[in-house]
Amino acid sequence: MSFTQRGQTSTYVLCLLKYILCLALLVITFKALFLFCFSCKNCFYFFKPVKAAVKGLTVPQPCLRDSGKVTTVVATPGQGPDRPQEVSYTDIKVIGNGSFGVVYQARLIDSQEMVAIKKVLQDKRFKNRELQIMRKLDHCNIVRLRYFFYSSGEKKDEVYLNLVLDYVPETVYRVARHFNKAKTTIPIIYVKVYMYQLFRSLAYIHSQGVCHRDIKPQNLLVDPETAILKLCDFGSAKQLVRGEPNVSYICSRYYRAPELIFGATDYTSNIDIWSAGCVLAELLLGQPIFPGDSGVDQLVEIIKVLGTPTREQIREMNPNYTEFKFPQIKAHPWTKVFKPRTPPEAIALCSRLLEYTPVTRLSPLEACAHAFFDELRQPNTRLPSGRELPHLFNFSPVELSIQPQLNTTLIPPHARAQTSPASHGIV
Repeated sequence: MSFTQRGQTSTYVLCLLKYILCLALLVITFKALFLFCFSCKNCFYFFKPVKAAVKGLTVPQPCLRDSGKVTTVVATPGQGPDRPQEVSYTDIKVIGNGSFGVVYQARLIDSQEMVAIKKVLQDKRFKNRELQIMRKLDHCNIVRLRYFFYSSGEKKDEVYLNLVLDYVPETVYRVARHFNKAKTTIPIIYVKVYMYQLFRSLAYIHSQGVCHRDIKPQNLLVDPETAILKLCDFGSAKQLVRGEPNVSYICSRYYRAPELIFGATDYTSNIDIWSAGCVLAELLLGQPIFPGDSGVDQLVEIIKVLGTPTREQIREMNPNYTEFKFPQIKAHPWTKVFKPRTPPEAIALCSRLLEYTPVTRLSPLEACAHAFFDELRQPNTRLPSGRELPHLFNFSPVELSIQPQLNTTLIPPHARAQTSPASHGIV
């Protein structure tokens, strides 16, 4: 029995809940499919996220190594004017693959810096959404697009897009798994540092109108020495436009917001906030908070913790569901969801992120200003290694303009000099 399987909930009620959810999801799915296909200009994108939802890097041990070959390509810089230039790289090896394509690690000849090259098959009928989004993003907690170039495939007319990105050696997923194998949880200072940087990255992309739509530990790159975190994999990201329908089958298992499971197509960037809340809870627990092999299973797990959503909450997630009546299950106290020694501020933050009603979830910067992160604002806080914290308060003018009323909380007195445009370094 998992920690979310509450003994107080009868088997009969859970079976009834699953039955009603299955029926409701079936009805709404067909309705959403019909409406979306006839309202969307590019029906192709309805089917595309089915792959995106299960993509995610599988990271085998290094293979397909070619350490001697030097490859030279004509590439375009990720930011700035389109001025193609020759770029040479070597020490190529595969570090990840999936349904999206392949990721290589390589070393740039000129700078000797390590980079990651993400190679994806390009559909000639459409602009690559990931490329368009990454070219407009510039933030210290987002993996940087250095260059991009196109290459031919083995088949005729096959074209691949290659994204040359910052190389960051680890992920939050692998770091957490390391501690899990040691029968312990990740130190709370790392939870704070990683989550704070994630919320900063979300505040920035949301201010640009971009929703990531696949926040999960595997997409959070970290440098284990400096604790710098960079959000990666914008393959599912989209510029959300009010009134324009979006696919609901997006985001990876365990991290999907309830409105997505309910089939909403008019969701907002608040789905990223729910996913971030799931990541925080997972780091505190040492395992996913809402596991499930299907949407119904996940909804049941969510309801076991949050209780049955009210009619108004259901309306806020998807108005089409208000006609269904669900068994009434009481919310489980958050203090009993987590381990006894979990900091109360961490539990309080989780409870404000994992809310049914999307608009009542904290904004990313409100999360950064939460008391859970107060330790990071103390001048003498250090990493367990004794190293200084990564650059946390170097807010750019763009960031400072998002919710200016929070700026005095976000920037402690000792860090006021850091509020120049964000850089990639250490304090």
